[in-house]
Amino acid sequence: MAHVALYTQAGTNNGTIDVSDVVFAADQNNAVVHQVYTALEANARESWAKTKDRSEVRGGGKKPWKQKGTGRARHGSSRSPIWSGGGVTFGPLSERNYKQKVNRKMNKLAVRVCLSEKVRTESLVALEDLTIEGKTKELTALRDALPFDGTLLLIVGEVNDAVTRAIRNIPKFNMVRAIDLNVVDLLHHKHVLVTKDGIDVLTERLAA
Repeated sequence: MAHVALYTQAGTNNGTIDVSDVVFAADQNNAVVHQVYTALEANARESWAKTKDRSEVRGGGKKPWKQKGTGRARHGSSRSPIWSGGGVTFGPLSERNYKQKVNRKMNKLAVRVCLSEKVRTESLVALEDLTIEGKTKELTALRDALPFDGTLLLIVGEVNDAVTRAIRNIPKFNMVRAIDLNVVDLLHHKHVLVTKDGIDVLTERLAA
């Protein structure tokens, strides 16, 4: 069984806790992690770029000059793509779809690989218990007591309103439910703090 350091809410080390080898000791697989991360970021992307083609540009209904006799090239509209102020040919459209499909098996594997890497680098610790009244200073004291610097992700089994209130004003300290945890969450945070019930949910979700 893999082992993870166990901390109390006061921030003191209380030994270790056994965790599933399947979830927290998976082999490294950077290719899968990269593919899943890229897909999740693409799925969160919104298409903002939008250009107008000649049918959407305002004006240009009148023929600029007569067809023959002027010595100039023939034109039917001043909103042709070759005119200044005209439409754009093959420009970006807001209907563009960036979605990428990631199957469930690959997504689970990528999360297991990321969790296992956190364990190998000692960037993941377990939290014995978390009972607070919703005060920011309570979680700030916990974070300061942990041997971590940089971004910190708290993984919980179920969202607690008191914890939500306390954590929202602390910079670089975020919370996610174990059932919702994904590769982006793990890669965007340097360290991970997971509650005991969070470990249970992760094991049930990812071991199968």
